Amino acid sequence: MEEHLKGIPRNMVIKGVGAFAKIITTCLNNTTVHNSETLLHLVRSRPPGTPLITVSNHMSTLDDPLMWGFKGFPIGDARLARWIGLGFSPNKNHAPEAIEFVMNAENLHCTGKCIPITRGGGIYQEHMNEAIDRLREGGWVYPYYLVTLCCLNLENYVVQGYPKPPLQLPLVWKKRGRIALHTFPEGKVSQEGVPIRRLKWGTASLIERAPLTPIVLPIVHCGFEKVMPEKYFFDRRPPLPLIGKDIRIIVGEPIEFGLPELRHTAIAMSRELPLCSLGWPTRSPHGLDEAAQRWLYTNISDRIWSVMEGLRVSNF
Repeated sequence: MEEHLKGIPRNMVIKGVGAFAKIITTCLNNTTVHNSETLLHLVRSRPPGTPLITVSNHMSTLDDPLMWGFKGFPIGDARLARWIGLGFSPNKNHAPEAIEFVMNAENLHCTGKCIPITRGGGIYQEHMNEAIDRLREGGWVYPYYLVTLCCLNLENYVVQGYPKPPLQLPLVWKKRGRIALHTFPEGKVSQEGVPIRRLKWGTASLIERAPLTPIVLPIVHCGFEKVMPEKYFFDRRPPLPLIGKDIRIIVGEPIEFGLPELRHTAIAMSRELPLCSLGWPTRSPHGLDEAAQRWLYTNISDRIWSVMEGLRVSNF
């Protein structure tokens, strides 16, 4: 496996972040995990080349990595660590110093297995395609890595409209393995304890466009909004995570999607949909026009939302 400096920088970052998550989640707060054996089995033992997508609600800016810091999860193992999408807000009016900060941060995050995602860039933006490529390499990219596509917000910093940041560290490992992807399909933090928001189409598009039909595992949690509240002091987050809070993580059962049948239904149902272009490819790799893609992404997203909301209502 070819890695930058034999993987030493990545191992250091992953182990450092993993130690931080373990301390906060396991040592300084009270964390209970239900059905963790299902997650651990899929992370460690599913057949090589089989994609795994985990989906969860988004309660705080520290959900990732803290949700992987529970006892028994191999968060410090760089071979098993997740990829995560780092969301940047598109704004062209910031000083070069701010953009340079983003570039440097992006290089660091690439070492920590992050993919830059432009907020508002759509599901067919370049870096979403990059996530697909990772999943394609070796049977759903990432030798068992969790490709997390949440939009962590670097507030108002941006890369859109500026020359592409110099991603100096290699991101792709040319090896077949167990590829996994974690997503926060709500797209942003919600701490109100209300029903899960309508899900964005990004996760559904990754499920549909993956070379192999992935295993989709739903996870819901509560308590991280108390560890890192959005409005703690003068409507700001606390400088450090809070301690002594109760955290609950519920791992569901895998959601199965019969994608061939869904695609066939999407083609039939799309004939009744109004014509309205979002600028997507006129034909997907599976022969779906834009209307059929919209129907399919909506159907997949609604199914995931239903399962996640069911877990939330029955456990919290």
